[in-house]
Amino acid sequence: MLLDFSPAEWQAIGLSIKVSFVATLFSLPFALSAAYALARWDFIGKQFLNGLVHLPLVLPPVVTGYLLLVVFGTRGPIGGFLQDWSLVFAFRWTGAALAAAIMAFPLMVRAIRLSLEAVDPKLEQAAATLGASRVWIFLTITLPLTVPGILAGTVLGFAKALGEFGATITFVSAIPGQTQTVPSAIYALLQVPGQENAALRLVMVSVVLAMGALLLSEVLARRAIKGMTGA
Repeated sequence: MLLDFSPAEWQAIGLSIKVSFVATLFSLPFALSAAYALARWDFIGKQFLNGLVHLPLVLPPVVTGYLLLVVFGTRGPIGGFLQDWSLVFAFRWTGAALAAAIMAFPLMVRAIRLSLEAVDPKLEQAAATLGASRVWIFLTITLPLTVPGILAGTVLGFAKALGEFGATITFVSAIPGQTQTVPSAIYALLQVPGQENAALRLVMVSVVLAMGALLLSEVLARRAIKGMTGA
């Protein structure tokens, strides 16, 4: 049957959701920090940081995966150090989460940055003249007004992480039950004659999850805006 998922397919779906959730959760603080720096600060190397943040969007995903393997592999400068602390990324689901996080990171930063730039600086300046600290201004004015962008960036990042393939398969391969996410499972099934229905099932799952994430992003952003404006 078309919708009769096998245990291996359920494993791929569950792993994809797990990887995407972890990737988005750990990316969010870094994305917010990078977006704030790019939107609010002027410093030497700002354009370099902007280019570095958006580099995964223009690099071939295979190149990103290879660089991750070089740096975070067990013999890499960071991967070797982390291995001493029993934290291994290469050919583990944690590596899939790292690859997905890096590929989703630019989308999250861009959405949050646009939201930050839409906040009127005069509101922050007015609070500063009343004696509010920078941290308090950020927590009580900037952050609440940026919530729609944060929600949109988070959900878009999650959707991007769900569909990540090139960097993931290069960095962690596609080991069934360990690192095989939905995209890599689809690719593997397409290499086997007679598995078109199984591939189609996972394609349908990918479409539903991606569309659901996009719709959720719109709904959350609209509710956040209504909540702030009282409309």
